[in-house]
Amino acid sequence: MDRLIFKQFELTRGFFLKTIQEVSETTAKVQPDGFNNTIHWQIGHVLTVAEQVMFGFPDNTTHLPTNYTDLFGKGTKPADWKGGVPAIKDLSIQLTDQLDRLQQIPAERFNKTLKEPFFGLETFGEMAGFALLHEAGHMGQIKAMNRIIEHTRVKS
Repeated sequence: MDRLIFKQFELTRGFFLKTIQEVSETTAKVQPDGFNNTIHWQIGHVLTVAEQVMFGFPDNTTHLPTNYTDLFGKGTKPADWKGGVPAIKDLSIQLTDQLDRLQQIPAERFNKTLKEPFFGLETFGEMAGFALLHEAGHMGQIKAMNRIIEHTRVKS
């Protein structure tokens, strides 16, 4: 199972990085009608949540600045940003570095039982599956937002 999880992280993160490379910096900062956030936020959110789920951020890992939970955590939005927002280029580098760290997780850890179930998930391996699902869902959001923003620009 661990090899499958590592392969899924590699595949999903690879697609995610390719998707965000296709988005311009200008487009990433636009908040389209009907959305609570921007593509820029989506990118930081995926990074931050994966760090929380897989490494216990911010308590158990120091690979990301602690203000990322204030910028990209659940329930946050770009309208509340007051500074200290990393560039998309920096987030992309951190996503790549994070993938390297994900692939270094010892295989036996995926069988460990969580202290408390999370959304009915009981093992670390199941949490890894959640992280993958979460990332893929946000990748879909990014693709949809990009298309809406680009379509709106063409019409203008």
